[in-house]
Amino acid sequence: MRIKQIGVALAAAAVFAVPATPAQATSRIVPLDLAAGQQPENIALEPDGSADLTFAYTGEIGRVTPGGRVTVIARIPVPADGDVPVVHRKLFLGGIVRAPGGDLYVAVSTGTTATGLYRVRPGTAPVQVAALPPSGFQNGVARDPVGGDLFVADSFGSVVRRVSPRTGQVTDWATGDLLAPVSGFGANGVKVHDGAVWVSNLDRGTLVRFPLTGAPGRVVAAGLGPVDDFAFHGGTVVAAVNQENRVITLSRGGIRTIMSTSDGLANPTSVAVRGDTLYVADSAYFGGSPNLLRTRLG
Repeated sequence: MRIKQIGVALAAAAVFAVPATPAQATSRIVPLDLAAGQQPENIALEPDGSADLTFAYTGEIGRVTPGGRVTVIARIPVPADGDVPVVHRKLFLGGIVRAPGGDLYVAVSTGTTATGLYRVRPGTAPVQVAALPPSGFQNGVARDPVGGDLFVADSFGSVVRRVSPRTGQVTDWATGDLLAPVSGFGANGVKVHDGAVWVSNLDRGTLVRFPLTGAPGRVVAAGLGPVDDFAFHGGTVVAAVNQENRVITLSRGGIRTIMSTSDGLANPTSVAVRGDTLYVADSAYFGGSPNLLRTRLG
């Protein structure tokens, strides 16, 4: 799909409003410690504006306060025999979401039976609430605000699973080629928005929409590059394009780059939006320095 055709697809999806204006100059960059393994993979926002981050390979969940103080609020044990598919590390922490009561849910991959969805309550030991296939690469996580179920994208298994945090029941909710990788990572970021589950496919550079009604999914945008996590700002998608060191907006007006390496990006893995404030996590997987950026959307 060419960029000029994206507007047609988005209009058909009936959720996109007007093009976003570019982000303003970065208001704050919080440096993270690469030597300590602080490579942030995903973000969940706290009511006070703090950002909870999964550190990909250490098993740690960090919290960055609005003032820039970084603390570790929880640790998921790293199994000695872990071997995560694709990346071949002992552990990978993927998506993180916050439930209204304050519980955090984190996707964990280990290549062992420790793979699954974990509940994290700061000050207590993390608990595995659902086991997920050790052969998978558990990545983005989203919460259905109506029923409270969680959706977990498996980047290697070509599937999005629905998980009940109350019972631990796991269902293969969406499967197929739209979620499949080409050579590495397929389904990546996932969000519940406007009656649908939205999923990015990193290898294919696509954004896919699956109605919660169970109707078939379809590609609503392509040509995005190695798109990782994404968020919604009103009727516009804001997305992290990992290896290209860009943050883009996607709307009926097409694709627009709003941040790049000149803003401090180093492999952006995830974004979060609250009001007009944009948070970007940079993992520095392929060079540069990991950080958390906070800026304003116009």
